[in-house]
Amino acid sequence: MAKKSSWKVWLKRNHLTRDVENDFIAEVSTIGETLRNDDIAARIVAGRSELRLETIMSILTARDEIVRDAIVKGTAVQDGCVRIAPRINGNWIGVSHAFDPQAHKIGIDVAPSTELRAALETVGVEVLGEKDSGAFIGLVTDVTTGKTDGAITPDEDIIVIGDKLKIQPEGEADVGVFFVDANGLETRVTRKLTENLPKKLVFRIPLLPAGSYSLKVVTRFSKSNVLLQEPRTITYEFPLTVQTPSV
Repeated sequence: MAKKSSWKVWLKRNHLTRDVENDFIAEVSTIGETLRNDDIAARIVAGRSELRLETIMSILTARDEIVRDAIVKGTAVQDGCVRIAPRINGNWIGVSHAFDPQAHKIGIDVAPSTELRAALETVGVEVLGEKDSGAFIGLVTDVTTGKTDGAITPDEDIIVIGDKLKIQPEGEADVGVFFVDANGLETRVTRKLTENLPKKLVFRIPLLPAGSYSLKVVTRFSKSNVLLQEPRTITYEFPLTVQTPSV
């Protein structure tokens, strides 16, 4: 089958398997880019649609609300790209065991539609080589729970392990630690970091509402005595989650 598209990927060393040599994982070079509803609406308008941008945005927003409402009511949603189905993780001990927020986690399964799977068959892959792995976030630990599965506790400490993470120069407007929500809204860590080292950051998580977040470290730190001319952005490849408080 002729390939219509090509994903350019960098190979990154897998820091979670330090005992295995030459172990790499692939990162799509456009992984930091996100297509949002306003981008989709603009593309529809650019395709010479007779609908106004505001009308399209209103439709997309209404659709999102319907989808969210269906999912929270336990209904699966199928569209032309994905199927979203409710899911609960965790084990029940005995049939009379009630739901326990500490042992069970509400979530979703997302699977590609038939149409999307067919479209993915047309994608080729171009390996660009090894990505500079000098700066990375390898592990995030919630100090309160000791968990490293991505669950974090607002207003409690977090440990971030990696390399070239040191926030420098401190106090500069463009550098720091940020939590980015699903809508792209950034929340900056404003309290002074407890530890600010090249391989380790320890800091207090802001009072984030429930949801999924991307952790982003922006710094001009360099192992030489000269700061980088432009800030380097280091993003943790796994999402972090703040759970809805149990009643």
